[in-house]
Amino acid sequence: MKRALLILALLFTTIGFSQAPEKMSYQAIIRDADGNLLSNKTIGLQISILENTASGKTVYLETHTPTTNINGLITIEIGTGTIISGVFSEINWSSGNYFIKTESDPLGGTDYSISGTSQLLSVPYALHAKTAENFSAYKIGDAAHGGIVFWVDKSGQHGLVFSANEISEATKWFAGTFGTTQAKGNGVGAGKANSSIIISSHVFLGDDGDFYAARLCNELEVVANNVIYGDWYLPSVFELKLMSLNVATLNTAATSIGGDNLLNSFYWSSTEVSSSMSKIANPTNGQESSVLKGSLNRVRAVRTF
Repeated sequence: MKRALLILALLFTTIGFSQAPEKMSYQAIIRDADGNLLSNKTIGLQISILENTASGKTVYLETHTPTTNINGLITIEIGTGTIISGVFSEINWSSGNYFIKTESDPLGGTDYSISGTSQLLSVPYALHAKTAENFSAYKIGDAAHGGIVFWVDKSGQHGLVFSANEISEATKWFAGTFGTTQAKGNGVGAGKANSSIIISSHVFLGDDGDFYAARLCNELEVVANNVIYGDWYLPSVFELKLMSLNVATLNTAATSIGGDNLLNSFYWSSTEVSSSMSKIANPTNGQESSVLKGSLNRVRAVRTF
């Protein structure tokens, strides 16, 4: 039996508003030992929330049996699985550091042979009820969560920000090797999964070691109000085009904090077209096009809040 590989695709979006959120979304990409996506497979998944250290006390434990999509992607909501122990809504996120441990069984059972643990860096800020910024109503053009708000949901508390500064003026989309990654997603939030798929795919397609668009976004860190925001991604075509709806407001907001204007130029999206082509879009007018992955284009990073 081939051993499977779980690749964390980050990650978390809080849901719930009046009090501490009772669930958060989680995504991961599943591949076998040869790097092949485990498509349309039901897997067993156990989620543990650990307190203080990567081997600390388990304060919450639940299980899921999600089915991967054609891209090997699973999406679950932590807090809605089969509870083994603990109460998710009673976790005191302000009491210290928390870690998430994921254990999986590629055959869909409870023989959890593959595991990984990572620290929750941004989630405590989003869940901490005493952090007023996370429970305010936001509007287009606000400087918040490490960037400039360019889209908000109906609640006014969650949305998308783009980096105040360009990440690159001329960068390629791929890591030096043509090939299909299946990063086909489009729409609000789709760039997050696309970026994770692109990066993990290039591990197996071939990586020349140079920086490329999704990698630059993934490695970006922005410090704002003593918080490090590191969960940036390469936006989908739709996310880039959303910026064109309020470009004047966004440019004024960006320059007011020392950032760059959105230029009348094309930026890379994370939306793939084929093994050799991907989408670019102009965030000032909404125009889009398909170009070779080795072309050099501008890059702007996006993150959810």
